[in-house]
Amino acid sequence: MSLAHTVAGRRWALAAGAAVTTGVLLAGCSGGASSSASGGSDTINYALPANFTPNWILPIGTAAHLNTNNSSISQSLWEPLIAYDGSTGKVGWNKDNSLATAADFADDSKSVTITLGDRHWSDGKPITSRDVEFWFNLIKANKSDWASYSPGKAPDNWTSLKAVDDTHFTITFDRAYNQQWMLANQLSMIRPMPQHVWDKTSDSGSVSNLDRTAAGAKKVWKYLNGAAKKISGYATDPLWKTVSGPYTLKSFTTAGKVQLTANAKYDGDGKAHIKNVNLLPFTTTDAEENALRAGTVDYGYMKATDLGQKESFKAKGYKVERWSGWAITYMPYNFHNPDMGPVFKQLYARQAIQMSVDQKTLSKVVFKGTAVPTFGPIPQGQKSSFVSQKQQDNPYPFSTAKARKLLKDHGWTEQGGTMVCTRPGDGDRHCGKGVDKGTKFSMQVLSQSGSTVTDNMMSALQSSFAKTGIDFRIKTAPVNSVLSQTGQCKASEPGCKWQLSFFGTAGSWYFPAYPSGDSLFATGGGSNFGSYSDPEVDKLIAQTTTSSSDEAMRKYSAALAEKLPVVWLPEPDYQVSVVKNGLGGFSQDSLANFHPAMWRWTK
Repeated sequence: MSLAHTVAGRRWALAAGAAVTTGVLLAGCSGGASSSASGGSDTINYALPANFTPNWILPIGTAAHLNTNNSSISQSLWEPLIAYDGSTGKVGWNKDNSLATAADFADDSKSVTITLGDRHWSDGKPITSRDVEFWFNLIKANKSDWASYSPGKAPDNWTSLKAVDDTHFTITFDRAYNQQWMLANQLSMIRPMPQHVWDKTSDSGSVSNLDRTAAGAKKVWKYLNGAAKKISGYATDPLWKTVSGPYTLKSFTTAGKVQLTANAKYDGDGKAHIKNVNLLPFTTTDAEENALRAGTVDYGYMKATDLGQKESFKAKGYKVERWSGWAITYMPYNFHNPDMGPVFKQLYARQAIQMSVDQKTLSKVVFKGTAVPTFGPIPQGQKSSFVSQKQQDNPYPFSTAKARKLLKDHGWTEQGGTMVCTRPGDGDRHCGKGVDKGTKFSMQVLSQSGSTVTDNMMSALQSSFAKTGIDFRIKTAPVNSVLSQTGQCKASEPGCKWQLSFFGTAGSWYFPAYPSGDSLFATGGGSNFGSYSDPEVDKLIAQTTTSSSDEAMRKYSAALAEKLPVVWLPEPDYQVSVVKNGLGGFSQDSLANFHPAMWRWTK
């Protein structure tokens, strides 16, 4: 998802990325504060992905706000404790934009002592262990509302956080953990926040140590989340003025246009090189490409289907670069949907669906070669030691003929072009438990609007599903709306009507360096949208977090390639970037963050 800690780590890269989350901008966005053809030496105009409107400022992600753009913006304002990203061209700890300078694990891997740098908030107050404790207390008391939460993981597996002094604190774990996973996937989610400003329950309330009781932390959480919903007030609310990052917020509209300006009080090593950054939203990629042609965007993108126009953009003073990502793309099933949930719970049914997805052709034709087939939970666009042989070999090759036979073998008969359950029951050659006689194999996807590539892929899927006898209906909405309508639910709840969701071809799930599936596929995982649950998978996921061997990850990879918790789809490049000549200083982060402090005009 480009789904995305979402505002704090993993996310839908909406990319998210990480998400999740509307506002529109009319076609022909001019680039905001700058009216010149390019941003100039002290300004840059950056195009946000079409229909991925920023809508959250609080550096704690909730299920409706996992947009990677939200995460990148908030990290520019409030630096992470440990910025773990690919900003230097290789995924690792980016210490220039981190508040911590060291993380020393105990010999038994059951605790870590973290050192904070000599850093200050923009109001001059020092950043201390108390600010980390404030974040920890809020998360601990409100973990079920935190999008990055998975039962048994942070903060559950942190038995204590104790300050040694103002610049040192120790986190103790409930057992020994894989240090790589703990650093990249857990500690990197910590976002020190200004306790001396935010630890209150109303705009007029006084700051106290409210967070140190569970009841108080819940009240503070409610207040901060309430304030974060008031998008039109972001730039003026004093709450958001105290920052630690290289930028402060100049403006933030409900349409998603964001203006950042350099933080004059910033005292870290990741200082901004360009003073003003205009983040520009677009409703469609066509509108964004028109802005590129008009010269009002310095850093934008083009559709894969428009790669034939690459030379025309070069002639206008741009360079074209693919931005590949450490991600997977898929459509989650809603296993609790009252109509199709019982069907989705049948492995044979998911196998038939997967065999109806021609990933190779989609990658070649729809994405013009800028996507790679993915057959399991580990990214396959980049080589790694985590991918199992079973996932690489694709256990369910494309074949609508075999998919049709599989359904017929399990009690389905084609009627009017659509398979219908005619042999209900729980036997080997029956439709399966909970699938009633007369049930039509008819499923609807709620998909991102505003993307030609997404529309083309949905149409291609509709065609191939029809050959299998599966009726596939497509409903579209802005991606933020898709995300907000496709959360975890119970069959009895009104909001459980969604069956499949797709967050767009720029809406992939971007991992940290260690691609664990605890948030996505573990029972109760914070971003387990479809409520997938399998005890065997839960055990495998737990092993990936404790074992230091890559074999644990390969076993997990093989299991989910076979069990199909979601519909696996081709993983596209995050985007094909179109960048103004002379703009440099950065690598395109494979984790789908953008890092405006690194951008600089070289000529």
